[in-house]
Amino acid sequence: MKKRYWVKLIWVIVILVAVYVFDDERDNAPTTRASKSHVATPNDDALMDAIARRKSDVQVQGEGRVIKVLPDDNEGRRHQRFIIRVDAEKTLLIAHNIDLANRVRGLNTGDTVAFFGEYEWTSQGGVVHWTHHDPAGRHVGGWIKHNGETYK
Repeated sequence: MKKRYWVKLIWVIVILVAVYVFDDERDNAPTTRASKSHVATPNDDALMDAIARRKSDVQVQGEGRVIKVLPDDNEGRRHQRFIIRVDAEKTLLIAHNIDLANRVRGLNTGDTVAFFGEYEWTSQGGVVHWTHHDPAGRHVGGWIKHNGETYK
């Protein structure tokens, strides 16, 4: 009787560990992607999941068409800001730190940009920031690609 109890307990533990590991790998997928140089689909699963589930602090990659170029945000660290459409219904604000990275040159409405950065949910759709390197080396470096140039 005791042996059967321990065997069942061990199986339950194995199953719980497997579920935990699976969920942990799924949650860490964007970080794993950050360390690989790959070409994602236009908008990766992490981005679309973060938007749908109202997540924040998620490393994402995608692309979109610029629908509005906004004035720079000059409060504190300066950011170049623009809004992109990532699908028929979803838009994102891109906030690109121009104190740490070069300004995206020649950016116009209708242009396509690719990006890699950190997504934060907002009621307007969300913002992607950390589209630049981290001089302290504590955060995954991001980037923006526009007209064949990479800004990081």
